[in-house]
This record gives sequence, structure tokens and C-alpha cells, in this order.
Amino acid sequence: MIRPAINKNKFSTSSRAAYVFLAPALSSIFVFFFIPVIAAFIISFTDFDIYALGDISTVRWVGFSNYLKLFDDPLFWQALKNTFYFVIVTGPVSIAVSLTAALLLNSKLVKYKAIFRLSYFIPVVTTLVAVAIVWRFIYHPKFGIMNYLLSMIAINPIDWLGDPLWAMPAIMLMSVWKNFGYNMIIFIAGLQNIPEDLYEAADIEGASAWQKFRHITLPMLAPTTLFISIITMIGYFQLFAEPYIMTQGGPLNKTLSIVQYMYQEGFRWWNMGYSASIAFILFFIIFLGTLIQFKLQKSEKT
Repeated sequence: MIRPAINKNKFSTSSRAAYVFLAPALSSIFVFFFIPVIAAFIISFTDFDIYALGDISTVRWVGFSNYLKLFDDPLFWQALKNTFYFVIVTGPVSIAVSLTAALLLNSKLVKYKAIFRLSYFIPVVTTLVAVAIVWRFIYHPKFGIMNYLLSMIAINPIDWLGDPLWAMPAIMLMSVWKNFGYNMIIFIAGLQNIPEDLYEAADIEGASAWQKFRHITLPMLAPTTLFISIITMIGYFQLFAEPYIMTQGGPLNKTLSIVQYMYQEGFRWWNMGYSASIAFILFFIIFLGTLIQFKLQKSEKT
């Protein structure tokens, strides 16, 4: 069998052309992503503050002092606790709501699916600041629609954003409403990729709806669920705008998130080195959470 001759010059020319076209994008990523990340990592080992902006010689190398200081900072632990509480509760609830909506919109029982998909996705593309301001009025203790609905079933008004017990759950509810539409669209795409033959075979075997969901839908959606779980976790660990606009981290720091605390230290008090150390602690937590989810996914397959 005679193999066709390979023109190496052609491939080398194509490779050079590809690098030429990729060069602007790769340069931008290097300049605006990798260099700032490396600079922030270096800053986390210094006492970089507002005075260093005028005279870089005032910066001192402090080693791991910023990271060690975090362990003795009660406000850092409060913010970390609030963030974990938000992620652990809101993440699964948001995924469950997204999957439920996707199953309903993917079924043959629902008509006008395009209208429902559009209406559920509108909050995702709406500016978060606008959404947070609207929900502040919804949660208003005297004039909000939430307390009006509660009054219809004889429940006393609740100071949703002023009560330490209810402030974080109120933000959680708003976040689920705001974000579930994005995951819903991804779940619908995953459901439509499941072969219909599997469900037909299950019907012939007399499987119930729950059995089909448990043994066909969930296993086939495993890669989609893993992707959604990871991006949801990453997004919720970066909680900032919601408490910043709705509660400013209060009451009693019960809604202070780790990103909001990082912002306060860096841009309110100008402790840039300390703020950078918080950022890399958050990066490590997200990285560890991602690895755990990959590990759990592999263990389920085996």
C-alpha cells in the first residue's frame, strides 16, 4: 500500500498561521490575567498598602504573616462561615430547582415551552444590581410583597434583611431565583441528548417514572451535573453583589461574604497584601472543592 506523501512545509505554514492569529488573544490573557495573578500572589507576602502607591520603597516583605494573621481574625472566620453556609445550602437547592424545571420543560405535557424557557432565563441576563434593588423592595418590612403574602395567612411581618436569622436565607432565595435559569438551559440540553430508546426499553420492562429517572436520567446526566455543580460552586463562593447591595454585610456581619471582606480590606482599608492573601485562600478552597467533586464523580462510576 502506497502512503500519500505528507507535505511538512504545509503543516508548518498552517501552524505558524495559527500562532499568528492566536498571538493577540494569548498576549491579552498573559498581560491581563497571568501577570496580575502573579503580582497579587507576590503582594500577598508583603504589607502593600495605600502608601506603597506613592512610594514602592515603603513595601516590606512579611512572608506568611498575612496568612497567619487570618487564623486569628474572627471577622475572616465569620465571613468564611457565611460563605460556606451560602454555598452548601444554595448550591444544591439551585441545582435541584434547575433540574426540576428542565424535566418539566423537556416533557411532552408542557405547552408553549419557548415562553417558559424565556421567562425563566430573563433573570439570568438581568443586571444583578437591578435585581438586588428590586428584591430589597420585595423584602421591605412594611411595604414589601413578601410580608403582604405572609399577612394573608396570618403570619406576622418579618424584617427579612434586618433580622440576623433571616437575612442570609433571604439572599439565598433571591440568588436561586436569579441563577437557576442558566443551569436549567444546560440541563435541558443534557436531557435532549439522552437516547429515547433507553426510555422505550424501560417502558417495555414496566419501569416506573421514578425508576427511569433514577436509573436512566440521572446516570446519563452525570457529566452535565458535574459541570453545573462546579460552575455553581465557583459562582456562589464569589458571593459579593447580593450582600453588598442588600445588607452591606449585616446585620451583625451575618451576611458578610469572604469576597466582600476581601474587598473591604483591599479597597476600603487599603490593606492590599492582607486582601491578596484572602483571595488566594479562597482560590485554594475553590480548587479543593473542585477536586472533591471530580473525586466523587469518579467514585460513583466505579
